[in-house]
Amino acid sequence: MKNTQWKLRDAILLALIGIIFSVIYFLMDPMYQIISGALTTVGLQAFAGELTIGVWMMAGPLAAYVLKKPGTALLAEMIGAAGEMFLGGYWGVATLLAGLIQGAGSELGFTLTAYKNWKLGLWLSTLTGTVVTFGWQYLQSGFGNYHFGMLLLLFAVRYLSIFFFAGVLVNWIEKLLDRSKFLRTDND
Repeated sequence: MKNTQWKLRDAILLALIGIIFSVIYFLMDPMYQIISGALTTVGLQAFAGELTIGVWMMAGPLAAYVLKKPGTALLAEMIGAAGEMFLGGYWGVATLLAGLIQGAGSELGFTLTAYKNWKLGLWLSTLTGTVVTFGWQYLQSGFGNYHFGMLLLLFAVRYLSIFFFAGVLVNWIEKLLDRSKFLRTDND
């Protein structure tokens, strides 16, 4: 693992990613409520969180993938969650717990590669993020009351959401930032 030394530029970029996503997360709160309400009318409210969770898990993988430093996925999600909470997000202080769980789930994917293969870490983070957050939902939201087929479907939808938003979209954003040379320093 190289380049683990933090510079002021890294801390500022981490903070910016967290702050930008805190606004996105805050704006997602009413979107979630609309989706949840629409799905409730057809008996599928349980899928609201599964469809939207990928958006709430973007800050961590983006920070880790861009900064390439251990711990950045967890820190970015915590900054994003704190910002969402301070902006007046629907879930209040519980947002911090969600940020911790989502950040830890994302961080685990990068940890599995020992922080050496960041591209593989990004894709693993979509899987570990899905497993960790689904496990939490299983315990916290009573998913244990669903039959096995419903659990598989909920898991699959959650994974697809996280894969698209926290994997495909994050990879695309990183490529755009790289092409723009925005992240380059004189040492690069």
